Amino acid sequence: MTAYLLILVAILSRVAPLSHHAWWNFTAVGGSLLFFGARRPLKQAFLPLGLFMAMDYLLTVYAYNYPFHVQDYLITWAWYAAVLVLGQLLLKNHLSAGRVATAVVLSSTSFFLASNYAVWVASTGLYPHTVAGLMSCLAAGLPFYRNDLLSTTLVTGLAFGIPVLARQLATHEAEAQKRAL
Repeated sequence: MTAYLLILVAILSRVAPLSHHAWWNFTAVGGSLLFFGARRPLKQAFLPLGLFMAMDYLLTVYAYNYPFHVQDYLITWAWYAAVLVLGQLLLKNHLSAGRVATAVVLSSTSFFLASNYAVWVASTGLYPHTVAGLMSCLAAGLPFYRNDLLSTTLVTGLAFGIPVLARQLATHEAEAQKRAL
């Protein structure tokens, strides 16, 4: 149930007025996909994939007032699926702080590289189709990468860390009660 609730938080974080202006893309998308992939069977991945795809359509057409072209989102949608699989492969059976950190860095970095590469390839005049143009495109995306890395770290850390902390506190409390008797 927690994985589904976190997906809803991610959707709300994409439509919150602050998420795209004052916080520069501070969303729960990456962290929620990693958590969902780790906690739910992959056969249930159609729900978050469908919801995020629908959000992409709604935001593009109604919030940003741009025409919607499926081909513009194929890389993003493939990334959503890949992060769900990454959560499944890296975090489902062997959870550790190192694995969570690795998943966060892999998910944020892969999105940064894939999305900026797509912008560079699709640009007509904004970035020349040279190595220098690609580097300029990547440099322009660095502030968004930083904030995606921070938001994914925060969401993933809380999603996986709060249950661990709660178990440790419960164990500590039980041990203290045994000593008191």
